[in-house]
Amino acid sequence: MKTADPYLNFNGTTEKAFNYYKSVFGGEFKSLQRFRDFPDAGKVPPEALDMIMHIELPLGPNNTLMGTDAPESMGFILATGNNFSILINADSEEEASRLFKSLSSGGKVTMELMKTFWGAYYGACTDKFGVQWMINFTYKKA
Repeated sequence: MKTADPYLNFNGTTEKAFNYYKSVFGGEFKSLQRFRDFPDAGKVPPEALDMIMHIELPLGPNNTLMGTDAPESMGFILATGNNFSILINADSEEEASRLFKSLSSGGKVTMELMKTFWGAYYGACTDKFGVQWMINFTYKKA
């Protein structure tokens, strides 16, 4: 396993929160994508288009703080306790599959493990203890 990083969910305040975290921790955003950048942006409610789909702020050489907006208009209901996940960056598809299968056993799959448009093998689940996990393996760019 490469890393385990916190992934935070906000209801429309991701950009404000991450600008604050940037002022606290320093550094520059490694990634910032809006919902309008999503290939299916035509299916995104208009009020969510400029919200943050994904953002990354490095915290030192080995960890990254990540986040997203989770608008209710897209079916998200945030509450204290479900507003964060632990993102595991696996070393291989095989490791990602093993971790996902184990962590989702007895829990709930929120996104099946699959190849994604952003170049990763990714899935999300909540384990049987209520902890939210995101499993990710990023393919090497050719």
